[in-house]
Amino acid sequence: MITVSKEDYLKAILEAEGEGETVISATLAHWLKVSPPAVTMAIRRLKKDRLVRVAADGRVRLTAAGRKIARKLTERHHLIERMLSEVFGMEWYQVHDEAERLEHAVSPAFEAKLVAKLGRGRPCPHGNLSEIESPDSRRRRGLVLLSEAEAGETYAVSGIYERDRKLLEFLEARGIRPGAKLGLAERNYDKTLSIRTAAGAMVIGRSAAERIWVSRLPSRSV
Repeated sequence: MITVSKEDYLKAILEAEGEGETVISATLAHWLKVSPPAVTMAIRRLKKDRLVRVAADGRVRLTAAGRKIARKLTERHHLIERMLSEVFGMEWYQVHDEAERLEHAVSPAFEAKLVAKLGRGRPCPHGNLSEIESPDSRRRRGLVLLSEAEAGETYAVSGIYERDRKLLEFLEARGIRPGAKLGLAERNYDKTLSIRTAAGAMVIGRSAAERIWVSRLPSRSV
Protein backbone atom coordinates (compact mmCIF):
# COMPACT_ATOMS: atom_id res chain seq x y z
CA MET A 1 0.00 0.00 0.00
CA ILE A 2 1.32 3.46 -0.94
CA THR A 3 0.68 5.74 2.02
CA VAL A 4 1.01 9.53 2.15
CA SER A 5 4.25 9.12 4.10
CA LYS A 6 5.75 6.84 1.45
CA GLU A 7 4.75 9.26 -1.30
CA ASP A 8 6.43 12.11 0.60
CA TYR A 9 9.69 10.17 0.88
CA LEU A 10 9.70 9.17 -2.77
CA LYS A 11 9.03 12.74 -3.88
CA ALA A 12 11.72 14.07 -1.55
CA ILE A 13 14.28 11.71 -3.08
CA LEU A 14 13.35 12.83 -6.59
CA GLU A 15 13.44 16.52 -5.66
CA ALA A 16 16.76 16.23 -3.83
CA GLU A 17 18.25 14.53 -6.90
CA GLY A 18 16.93 17.45 -8.94
CA GLU A 19 18.89 19.83 -6.72
CA GLY A 20 22.06 17.86 -7.43
CA GLU A 21 22.27 16.37 -3.94
CA THR A 22 23.56 12.92 -3.07
CA VAL A 23 20.57 11.40 -1.30
CA ILE A 24 21.40 9.65 1.96
CA SER A 25 19.39 9.27 5.16
CA ALA A 26 20.62 12.61 6.51
CA THR A 27 19.44 14.33 3.32
CA LEU A 28 15.92 13.02 3.80
CA ALA A 29 15.89 13.89 7.50
CA HIS A 30 16.75 17.47 6.55
CA TRP A 31 14.30 17.73 3.63
CA LEU A 32 11.35 16.22 5.49
CA LYS A 33 12.26 17.62 8.93
CA VAL A 34 12.02 14.22 10.60
CA SER A 35 14.34 12.31 12.93
CA PRO A 36 17.07 9.97 11.63
CA PRO A 37 15.37 6.91 13.23
CA ALA A 38 12.14 7.80 11.39
CA VAL A 39 14.06 7.94 8.10
CA THR A 40 15.68 4.57 8.80
CA MET A 41 12.28 2.95 9.36
CA ALA A 42 10.78 4.59 6.27
CA ILE A 43 13.64 3.49 4.01
CA ARG A 44 13.32 -0.05 5.36
CA ARG A 45 9.63 -0.07 4.35
CA LEU A 46 10.38 1.42 0.93
CA LYS A 47 13.07 -1.21 0.30
CA LYS A 48 10.62 -3.95 1.26
CA ASP A 49 8.15 -2.53 -1.26
CA ARG A 50 10.92 -2.41 -3.88
CA LEU A 51 10.53 1.33 -4.33
CA VAL A 52 14.11 2.26 -3.41
CA ARG A 53 17.56 0.71 -3.41
CA VAL A 54 20.28 1.56 -0.90
CA ALA A 55 23.91 1.28 -2.01
CA ALA A 56 26.77 0.16 0.19
CA ASP A 57 27.77 3.80 0.71
CA GLY A 58 24.28 4.63 2.00
CA ARG A 59 23.05 6.40 -1.13
CA VAL A 60 19.32 6.01 -1.66
CA ARG A 61 18.03 5.64 -5.23
CA LEU A 62 14.55 5.21 -6.60
CA THR A 63 13.65 2.03 -8.44
CA ALA A 64 11.64 2.34 -11.65
CA ALA A 65 8.45 1.75 -9.66
CA GLY A 66 9.42 4.31 -7.03
CA ARG A 67 10.35 6.89 -9.64
CA LYS A 68 7.00 6.44 -11.39
CA ILE A 69 5.12 7.21 -8.17
CA ALA A 70 7.35 10.18 -7.36
CA ARG A 71 6.95 11.62 -10.87
CA LYS A 72 3.18 11.27 -10.67
CA LEU A 73 3.11 13.16 -7.39
CA THR A 74 5.37 15.96 -8.63
CA GLU A 75 3.19 16.36 -11.73
CA ARG A 76 0.09 16.60 -9.53
CA HIS A 77 1.84 19.13 -7.27
CA HIS A 78 2.76 21.18 -10.33
CA LEU A 79 -0.84 21.19 -11.59
CA ILE A 80 -2.19 22.25 -8.19
CA GLU A 81 0.29 25.12 -7.97
CA ARG A 82 -0.82 26.31 -11.41
CA MET A 83 -4.49 25.97 -10.46
CA LEU A 84 -3.99 28.03 -7.31
CA SER A 85 -2.15 30.73 -9.25
CA GLU A 86 -3.93 30.78 -12.61
CA VAL A 87 -7.49 30.05 -11.50
CA PHE A 88 -7.63 31.44 -7.97
CA GLY A 89 -4.97 34.15 -8.18
CA MET A 90 -2.94 33.01 -5.18
CA GLU A 91 0.45 34.70 -4.87
CA TRP A 92 3.34 32.76 -6.41
CA TYR A 93 5.24 32.58 -3.13
CA GLN A 94 2.24 30.99 -1.33
CA VAL A 95 1.24 28.18 -3.67
CA HIS A 96 3.92 25.60 -2.81
CA ASP A 97 2.88 25.11 0.80
CA GLU A 98 -0.79 24.90 -0.17
CA ALA A 99 -0.04 22.37 -2.92
CA GLU A 100 1.89 20.25 -0.42
CA ARG A 101 -1.30 19.92 1.60
CA LEU A 102 -3.58 19.24 -1.37
CA GLU A 103 -1.49 16.95 -3.57
CA HIS A 104 -2.40 13.73 -1.72
CA ALA A 105 -6.14 14.47 -1.82
CA VAL A 106 -6.55 15.00 -5.58
CA SER A 107 -8.35 12.14 -7.31
CA PRO A 108 -7.39 10.93 -10.79
CA ALA A 109 -10.70 12.32 -12.10
CA PHE A 110 -10.01 15.80 -10.73
CA GLU A 111 -6.41 15.65 -11.95
CA ALA A 112 -7.73 14.93 -15.46
CA LYS A 113 -9.97 17.99 -15.15
CA LEU A 114 -6.97 20.10 -14.19
CA VAL A 115 -5.04 18.89 -17.23
CA ALA A 116 -8.01 19.68 -19.47
CA LYS A 117 -8.34 23.14 -17.94
CA LEU A 118 -4.66 24.14 -17.69
CA GLY A 119 -2.92 22.02 -20.30
CA ARG A 120 0.58 20.65 -19.97
CA GLY A 121 4.05 22.03 -20.54
CA ARG A 122 3.80 25.41 -18.85
CA PRO A 123 6.05 26.19 -15.86
CA CYS A 124 4.68 26.50 -12.35
CA PRO A 125 4.44 29.93 -10.64
CA HIS A 126 8.06 29.52 -9.48
CA GLY A 127 9.22 29.12 -13.09
CA ASN A 128 10.00 25.42 -12.75
CA LEU A 129 8.94 22.68 -15.17
CA SER A 130 6.80 19.71 -14.11
CA GLU A 131 9.69 17.44 -15.10
CA ILE A 132 12.18 17.89 -12.28
CA GLU A 133 15.49 18.97 -13.77
CA SER A 134 19.03 18.51 -12.60
CA PRO A 135 21.41 21.50 -12.49
CA ASP A 136 23.15 20.10 -15.59
CA SER A 137 19.83 19.94 -17.45
CA ARG A 138 19.12 23.59 -16.65
CA ARG A 139 22.57 24.62 -17.82
CA ARG A 140 22.01 22.81 -21.09
CA ARG A 141 18.98 25.07 -21.55
CA GLY A 142 21.25 28.09 -21.17
CA LEU A 143 20.43 28.90 -17.55
CA VAL A 144 22.92 29.82 -14.84
CA LEU A 145 22.61 30.34 -11.12
CA LEU A 146 22.55 34.00 -10.16
CA SER A 147 25.51 33.26 -7.90
CA GLU A 148 27.52 32.34 -11.04
CA ALA A 149 26.31 35.21 -13.26
CA GLU A 150 28.61 37.86 -14.76
CA ALA A 151 28.74 41.39 -13.45
CA GLY A 152 27.60 44.09 -15.86
CA GLU A 153 24.99 41.86 -17.50
CA THR A 154 21.18 41.82 -17.41
CA TYR A 155 19.24 38.64 -16.69
CA ALA A 156 15.68 37.34 -16.58
CA VAL A 157 14.68 35.21 -13.61
CA SER A 158 13.80 31.76 -14.92
CA GLY A 159 13.18 29.56 -11.88
CA ILE A 160 13.43 29.73 -8.11
CA TYR A 161 13.83 27.06 -5.43
CA GLU A 162 10.33 26.73 -4.07
CA ARG A 163 10.60 24.78 -0.81
CA ASP A 164 11.64 27.76 1.35
CA ARG A 165 8.68 30.10 1.97
CA LYS A 166 10.82 32.69 3.79
CA LEU A 167 13.19 32.84 0.83
CA LEU A 168 10.29 33.34 -1.59
CA GLU A 169 8.85 36.18 0.49
CA PHE A 170 12.32 37.72 0.82
CA LEU A 171 12.77 37.70 -2.96
CA GLU A 172 9.25 38.96 -3.69
CA ALA A 173 9.85 42.00 -1.47
CA ARG A 174 12.94 42.77 -3.58
CA GLY A 175 11.26 42.42 -6.96
CA ILE A 176 12.86 39.05 -7.68
CA ARG A 177 10.25 36.70 -9.10
CA PRO A 178 9.95 34.47 -12.19
CA GLY A 179 9.99 36.59 -15.34
CA ALA A 180 11.47 39.65 -13.60
CA LYS A 181 14.58 41.34 -15.00
CA LEU A 182 17.59 42.19 -12.91
CA GLY A 183 20.97 43.75 -13.56
CA LEU A 184 24.04 42.37 -11.83
CA ALA A 185 26.13 45.45 -11.06
CA GLU A 186 28.96 43.93 -9.06
CA ARG A 187 30.23 40.76 -7.44
CA ASN A 188 31.50 41.86 -4.04
CA TYR A 189 34.49 40.65 -2.05
CA ASP A 190 32.27 39.12 0.65
CA LYS A 191 30.49 37.03 -2.04
CA THR A 192 27.37 39.18 -1.94
CA LEU A 193 25.93 40.55 -5.19
CA SER A 194 24.97 44.13 -5.92
CA ILE A 195 21.93 44.02 -8.17
CA ARG A 196 19.21 46.27 -9.51
CA THR A 197 15.58 45.23 -9.98
CA ALA A 198 12.35 47.11 -10.55
CA ALA A 199 12.33 47.59 -6.75
CA GLY A 200 15.67 49.43 -6.85
CA ALA A 201 19.33 48.77 -6.04
CA MET A 202 20.18 46.24 -3.35
CA VAL A 203 22.66 43.63 -2.15
CA ILE A 204 21.76 39.94 -1.74
CA GLY A 205 23.78 37.13 -0.23
CA ARG A 206 25.18 34.05 -1.88
CA SER A 207 22.77 31.66 -0.13
CA ALA A 208 19.81 33.38 -1.86
CA ALA A 209 21.65 33.78 -5.19
CA GLU A 210 22.34 30.02 -5.26
CA ARG A 211 18.57 29.37 -5.33
CA ILE A 212 17.79 31.53 -8.38
CA TRP A 213 18.19 30.38 -12.00
CA VAL A 214 18.50 33.13 -14.58
CA SER A 215 18.98 33.54 -18.33
CA ARG A 216 21.15 36.26 -19.83
CA LEU A 217 19.43 39.02 -21.78
CA PRO A 218 21.00 41.03 -24.61
CA SER A 219 20.01 44.36 -23.06
CA ARG A 220 21.83 45.73 -20.03
CA SER A 221 18.97 47.88 -18.81
CA VAL A 222 16.41 46.96 -16.15
